[in-house]
This record gives sequence, structure tokens and C-alpha cells, in this order.
Amino acid sequence: MDHIDQHIIEHLQHNGRITMKELGEKVHLTGQATATRVARLEEQGIIEGYTIRTDPARLGYPVHVFLTIITQSLHHQPYLSFIDSRPQYVVANYKISGKGCYLLECRFPSNTELDRFLVELNQYVNYQLSIVVSK
Repeated sequence: MDHIDQHIIEHLQHNGRITMKELGEKVHLTGQATATRVARLEEQGIIEGYTIRTDPARLGYPVHVFLTIITQSLHHQPYLSFIDSRPQYVVANYKISGKGCYLLECRFPSNTELDRFLVELNQYVNYQLSIVVSK
């Protein structure tokens, strides 16, 4: 990967919908040469995919929290199954080192839904809750 590839990635991170012609103009290559480089970056797994960013609060999920998960036992599957069954709330679940076993990021439509989730979650693990105040 050279400096041109790095510039391509920077531009794609800013605007994943840019055309190869426009991207090529920004990195001083032809559209075809740029498309070839992008394809190679995809094949190498450097570019994993393309996505959009949304505003979860405007989509009805204004309550944003992080939970440090502390498991009671070495058997984590019941917790993981519970999390997998709640995709409408779970943004990400990271296995971590240090204090806790997982860092769970969630969004909820209301504090009532958050409370309901926490009551159920407490059947599987202990947790420490942090509510996002601002981004």
C-alpha cells in the first residue's frame, strides 16, 4: 500500500459514493487506474465494505448507552445468546480485557425500554452502565 492508496482510502471514508472518475481526479489517476486500485484494496481485505451513517436519535433511538459487562461464570453463551436476540438495541458487543469481559454499546427508544433490557440482562451478567450525554 502506497501513499496513493492511503489517499484513496481517505477519500472513500469521507464519501463512499464518489465515482471512480471523481476519485481518480482527486488522486491524480485515471478512473480506470483508480478502480483497479480500489478492487485490489477490496481483494486484500483493506476495504471491507461500504456503508452509510444515520442519526439513530432521528430514527427513534435517542437513548445511547455503554455497558461494561462482568460475567458471573466462564460460560458466556447465555449472555451472548441474549445479546444476539436483541439486535434492535445492540450496536456492538466487544470482548475486552481489563475491567469487565465485554463492552456493550446499545441504543433504545426510551428509558423504559432501557430499564426493561437491564432487568433481563441482569439474569445473565452484572454490568456497569454509562449513559452517553453528548457526542
